[in-house]
Amino acid sequence: MSEKSDLPQGTLDLLILKTVALGPVHGYAIAQRLQQVSCDVLQVPQGSLYPALHRLENRGFLAADWQESETGREAKFYRLTKKGRAQLETEAASWERLAQAVGLILRMSEGE
Repeated sequence: MSEKSDLPQGTLDLLILKTVALGPVHGYAIAQRLQQVSCDVLQVPQGSLYPALHRLENRGFLAADWQESETGREAKFYRLTKKGRAQLETEAASWERLAQAVGLILRMSEGE
């Protein structure tokens, strides 16, 4: 069983944008996908997910419309906008630079 991990500030937006970039999806499915792909390390509570979705929609990074979900219920499906795709690219590049820098520090030897 994997240990849960708290997300660093701002990371949730990046993960949502990446998940939605794969195709239109509703909020609950986003949370499930993040949990599944992370092998249960990332479990995003509704109280964090839905405010982030609304924030990204208000900023023009996501667009949404109501559709029938796989369970037959109406759900708000999100899709990435052109502005959202550009934001995803910017945030992903920034995250990669940060992860690489942290990796360098973690690999340094004592006495360096």
